[in-house]
Amino acid sequence: MPRVVSHPLFLTLTLDPTSSLPLYRQLADALRQAILTGQLAAGTQLPSTRLCARSLGISRFTVLTAFEQLFAEGYISSKGGSGTYVADVLPDERLHLAEKPPTAMLASDQKRLLSRRGALLGAGRVLPEGYGKGESVRAFRPGLPAFDHFPFDIWRRLMTKHWRHPPPDLLSYSDPAGFQPLREQITAYLKAARGVQCEAGQVIIVSGSQQALELAVRLLLDPGDAAWIEDPGYLGARAVFQGTGTRVIPVPVDAQGLDVSQGIALGADARLAYVTPSHQFPLGVTMSLARRLALLRWAKEQEAWILEDDYDSEYRYRGRPLPSLQGLDPTGRVIYIGTFSKVLFPGIRLGYLVVPADLVDAFVAARAVVDRQPPILDQLVLADFLSEGHFGRHLRRMRTLYEERQAILVEAITSELSEVLTVSPAPAGMHLVGGLAEGISAQQISREAAHQRLIVPPLSAYACSEIDTQALLLGYTAFDAHVLRQGVQHLARALERIRKR
Repeated sequence: MPRVVSHPLFLTLTLDPTSSLPLYRQLADALRQAILTGQLAAGTQLPSTRLCARSLGISRFTVLTAFEQLFAEGYISSKGGSGTYVADVLPDERLHLAEKPPTAMLASDQKRLLSRRGALLGAGRVLPEGYGKGESVRAFRPGLPAFDHFPFDIWRRLMTKHWRHPPPDLLSYSDPAGFQPLREQITAYLKAARGVQCEAGQVIIVSGSQQALELAVRLLLDPGDAAWIEDPGYLGARAVFQGTGTRVIPVPVDAQGLDVSQGIALGADARLAYVTPSHQFPLGVTMSLARRLALLRWAKEQEAWILEDDYDSEYRYRGRPLPSLQGLDPTGRVIYIGTFSKVLFPGIRLGYLVVPADLVDAFVAARAVVDRQPPILDQLVLADFLSEGHFGRHLRRMRTLYEERQAILVEAITSELSEVLTVSPAPAGMHLVGGLAEGISAQQISREAAHQRLIVPPLSAYACSEIDTQALLLGYTAFDAHVLRQGVQHLARALERIRKR
């Protein structure tokens, strides 16, 4: 007498051959429901496909298909040589586990999940807390240009010209170093405006100054090497150094810029120094000639490198922009970094490196490995924007506009907040540093201002060590007179709330 399945489920289970639902689906659904309701408990052995088919009066292929479906979903499992069983942990239980917040797991297992380099890189931060992600333009965020005064009609016309009949080269792979006419235009501009000593072959187009920093540090430093950074200074540079395993040496900044003698005392054997000599970020001071020469002398003696980040030197409102540090360098130890994020708009993601001739091949090869090439259309448009004179005219207009906006901000703060916040006109830059009266915490003001939809980072957010100075960074270039005055009023409310506590 042929064997039949003895489990009660199979004695009562019926399939409808007239249904539009295939038999294998009916069987899989019935078994899944039995498992979920506990009729088939975890660990229960299921009958063989042959025996199940005979008991239900269906083909073995139908049963195999149903079992395969349940295998794929995780409801049953096979134990080699001993048969098929209901899974010990069901998919729904796994789902509930996955829905729990992963923070505890990540906190305890981060070292397991990430490499040492990945953990360092993942801990980096390029902006202070309070900026948020994908934030809109909010007063007084530093470093944003005047979007409302950018010549978008000209930019659109140039872009349309290149898209109307794009040559194959526009759509294919291009030179990792960048579009040659753009490199030539940048070279001509840097020689005339910044006193940079270079040829077009030394200019490499990158995706903004952040990628420039990343490339330079990875090519010039090994993990464990030491580097000087300005303190306070640019967070994005610090994040790159920390993410590459560089030993960071914070060097104090005073009215003459980075203190070279302090750097030597703290770490004379450093392999690299990162500086913003033309307009130090965030303090806004200019490195004196004596400090520049001392820094170049140290680099020559130690065979060290200098990264000169010239992020916003175009915006000098009194006198001509100061010559670059690279232009004073007779030994080729300075690597110059520039960006179009501040002079055009950050979304363009175009910047450039000027490297010594003997390093060009290595930098271009590394640039190709990291990002293959910069977007070609933006380069074509920018090359035209420069060659047709639009860039120079835009800069001249923005210098006038930004000086006006700075004056409006100074006047509004003096009128509304003179007892608690002190600002003075600056000869250059895109933000002011406002000093707070004694007893007022810049961190508290920054947090309270965020409730007023303001971005006002404290100076301490850019420092590696504790600083006594209580000050705020106040960007003004992206905001018209109404926004600036209204922002000062909101900042006054934030200050008043704190003083009442």
